[in-house]
Amino acid sequence: MRAALETPISFTLMVHHIVLYKLKHEVTPARVEEMMMNARMQLLKIPEVLSIKCGKRIDPDVDWPFFVAIDFESMDKYSIFSEDPIYVKFVEEVIKPNTEESLVLDFEMDPGKDVRFS
Repeated sequence: MRAALETPISFTLMVHHIVLYKLKHEVTPARVEEMMMNARMQLLKIPEVLSIKCGKRIDPDVDWPFFVAIDFESMDKYSIFSEDPIYVKFVEEVIKPNTEESLVLDFEMDPGKDVRFS
């Protein structure tokens, strides 16, 4: 019985990466739509990305009007993604010119569910 308790867990927990953004004052609703489109079009080209969601706030009083959420199989895949030239270009050309602050949240997810089919 004791040996069973000491057996290491042999699966990798999936990662849900969420970034909330505060936009610069000059960013228009049309520009936010472009940011959402660019996020989906560009970041889905990166092989490590299982899925991506992005959106804009509904309540105008919410401090974080834009978000991007991406799922990865592991922290290793997330690390590879973060250095991918497509992602680096996306940050430089879409995120930095339009945002002034971000909040990054990373969560472990249940590995038993395939997020590609959820």
